[in-house]
Amino acid sequence: MSRLAMVMKNPKLARVAQGARLELVPLQVVVPVVSTIIALGIGLLIIAATGASVVEAIEAFWDGMAGSDFNIGASINRAISLALVGLGFIFASRANLTNVGGEGQIAMGGMFATAAALHGAGGLPLGLAFIVPLAVGTLAGALWGGLAGVLKAARGTNEVISTLLLSFIALPLVYWSVESFHLLRKPISDVSSLPESAEIPDSTKLPLLFPDNGSPLHIGLLIAAIAVVVVWLVLRHSSLGLRLRAVGLNAMASRRAGMRTSFYVILAMTVSGGLGGLGGAIMILGQQFYLTSDFSSGYGFDGLVVGLLSRGSAVGVVIGALLFGFLRSGSINMEISAHVPSAVVLICQGLIVIVIAGSAILTNRKVTR
Repeated sequence: MSRLAMVMKNPKLARVAQGARLELVPLQVVVPVVSTIIALGIGLLIIAATGASVVEAIEAFWDGMAGSDFNIGASINRAISLALVGLGFIFASRANLTNVGGEGQIAMGGMFATAAALHGAGGLPLGLAFIVPLAVGTLAGALWGGLAGVLKAARGTNEVISTLLLSFIALPLVYWSVESFHLLRKPISDVSSLPESAEIPDSTKLPLLFPDNGSPLHIGLLIAAIAVVVVWLVLRHSSLGLRLRAVGLNAMASRRAGMRTSFYVILAMTVSGGLGGLGGAIMILGQQFYLTSDFSSGYGFDGLVVGLLSRGSAVGVVIGALLFGFLRSGSINMEISAHVPSAVVLICQGLIVIVIAGSAILTNRKVTR
């Protein structure tokens, strides 16, 4: 008798074999995909309830996401900053820290990158014209995140509160900078302008990866890819990642073992903030090219959601960032072409978060059995 026949004849062995086949596709992969499909299906029902044409809405949504090389490049560019904020979130969470200040760190990174690009960096040679603003923006975000880390380490201040409140400081600082002529606001010409900075010099803009086909995709994609690999290696295959995890699991035991827990808390928040600042700098240098008071437009909070949904996985951050980046692009075009409010996509995003977060309970139960 063949092995297959023996398995089919024995009910217990048959159930084991069936379970093994199902495990070929992990539940952690199936549940988010199914949850996303359900959330988008509910979004279609909402569109139909508004009286708009569902077919036209889908066509406009798809065209905005991937209808051309330009739209694909723009969608990926949006995903870059989301991925960097999400990477910062999972880096801090490895030390059991919750960085919800991505919006403020993006704001600081974008503001200081703009200042560097407009005041001196444009004349630098050998690619330093855009490298220096990127570094300045990253440093600004790192200092903003590190400040929350210092408050946590020195005074025990809850990092959720401190990072959130620091965001409420950073956003008005950006507004002040573009409102003040002695800071970043461009001079008023004969045509009145909104409060914004002057456009950054061409030399400070990020080089395009495919300039010949009209795609806006820039080298920020390579920077983000390097960041993903580095964060994955540090968190999964380095002593630093192990130390961060030890501090997060039991700071007191780590301290008694001779580890400088305060140092690792500050380090985790500094790196987390630096990744957010880098995301803000890339938004200015590779996508918007001038600073406005609301240039971040919720990217920090979306990046936070990406980090939450990734459940500590760098690969999960990439998948979530691409999903939300393409959703943003599709919603913009859907509102313009099909006259469907972009808030419908925001509802879908919220549904995705709720369903995936709820389904995590099912996944955990399955794993623990």
